Amino acid sequence: MNAPLYRLHGLVQIHGGRPVLDIPEMQLAKGAIVGITGPNGSGKTTLLRLLAFLDRPAGGEIAFEGRPCLGREGELRRRVTLLVQSPFLLRRSVRGNVAYGLKIRKADNIREKTDRALAAVGLDPARFADRARHELSGGEAQRVALAARLAFEPTVLLLDEPTASLDGVSADLVRKAALDARDRLGTTLVVVSHDIHWLAEVCDTVLAMDNGRIINQAG
Repeated sequence: MNAPLYRLHGLVQIHGGRPVLDIPEMQLAKGAIVGITGPNGSGKTTLLRLLAFLDRPAGGEIAFEGRPCLGREGELRRRVTLLVQSPFLLRRSVRGNVAYGLKIRKADNIREKTDRALAAVGLDPARFADRARHELSGGEAQRVALAARLAFEPTVLLLDEPTASLDGVSADLVRKAALDARDRLGTTLVVVSHDIHWLAEVCDTVLAMDNGRIINQAG
């Protein structure tokens, strides 16, 4: 069994003076694809934001690769990325959007990595790289945003309702891209979705949440 990548202990989050997340213990293995489902307001997105080191918990501890995360958030955000449900594309070409994170990180072989990421989400670079964002369908824009995150080969990819506005073809391409990221790059994925069937096709394990707690696990 893979060693834990994340270990959560006594994790609590509070919004507006009330607890919205309470996870006594949780582990995520390296290279796993973990699904999270549950009703709106059950704490799914709150958990993703904590795993992305965008927020700090009100209580408890998150360890990453066996070390506490407190004070390391900036460093870890370079290795962990979150794709929100309605991502925003920059006012530049498709290639410019996908390459942006690579340029910030001063990566090598930017064009090669950009083309590979676009191909991974089913967008032919020869046809799509020079398009502007207004020339994309909603599903294409969602896949460009995913490609932008795949391009810098993250250790962890967090997806919040990645297929909510997609047709069946685009949803299947996102599924294939998620599996490719795990199989080719070793990326660990955590996917929040209401689509139980889609989660079952892509995830090793599916967790159910309600009222800020993990109430069930399948897989």
